[in-house]
Amino acid sequence: MDKKKVEALPLETRYNMVKEKDKISVAKQCTILCIDRRNLYYKPVDKLAKYKVVMKKIYDLWKEEPSRGARQILHYLIKRGYKISRKKVRELMMVLGIESMLTKLNLSKPNKAHKKYPYLLESVEITHPNHVWSTDITYIKTAYGKVYLTAIIDWFSRKVLAWRLSNTLDNSFCIDALNEAIRKYGKPKIFNTDQGSQYTAHNFIKVLEDNEIAISMDGKGRALDNIFIERLWRTVKYEHIFLWRFDSVSELKASLKLYFDKYNQKRLHKSLDYKTPDEVYYKKGVADAA
Repeated sequence: MDKKKVEALPLETRYNMVKEKDKISVAKQCTILCIDRRNLYYKPVDKLAKYKVVMKKIYDLWKEEPSRGARQILHYLIKRGYKISRKKVRELMMVLGIESMLTKLNLSKPNKAHKKYPYLLESVEITHPNHVWSTDITYIKTAYGKVYLTAIIDWFSRKVLAWRLSNTLDNSFCIDALNEAIRKYGKPKIFNTDQGSQYTAHNFIKVLEDNEIAISMDGKGRALDNIFIERLWRTVKYEHIFLWRFDSVSELKASLKLYFDKYNQKRLHKSLDYKTPDEVYYKKGVADAA
């Protein structure tokens, strides 16, 4: 038998070709088939076998609430009597191919050369539309990879004033959204962002300074400083993104346009006494806010 042709066969196929009852000894068959006899009777150990029950529980907990990450799932498991570490929960989630749907990548990395601004909203009462706006970036998975979404929201009314999609993290799409919001709705007294390089860059800061808008930035590691935009991302993902498959950016863009129109015009918010963002934004009136 040609050795090259034998070695071209998959290893598993060659092991399956060995016959216990044959005129040729097992040792000789292994030599002919270019395989190691020591591995002939090896049965792989299923290292995950003892975790099958807890893996099912992890999956059920995640399916019940896809925002749950390893830390939160660990607490649920401990309460139910499971003895397991957070590291193992994270490993098993990776095996299952699941992760928190709200896992936030570090999309806005700081640039040490850029100026940082103080957080101006500590204990500030938001009293009218265009008092405070804020922005952030999140990502959406599509069939062709990640797409980045930015939006600008009015804190008083929760109205989404402008949004943009991009397949890169260059800040031009953030500036486009900011310019659109100012063009359509005037300007806020305070504009809040995180300390990411997209927002500390000179070209973004210049738009705010040219419009005499006070600049506020979240404290490092304080996601709650920009809580309204974080809640927006959660709402968008749970009510829309996670429910549909998007095969192209144009399809995603058209779908988001319909969603944000519905969000502004029809979605009732408990925190707004069950009014829509548009009702709150326009009832007060930008002119009346001054």
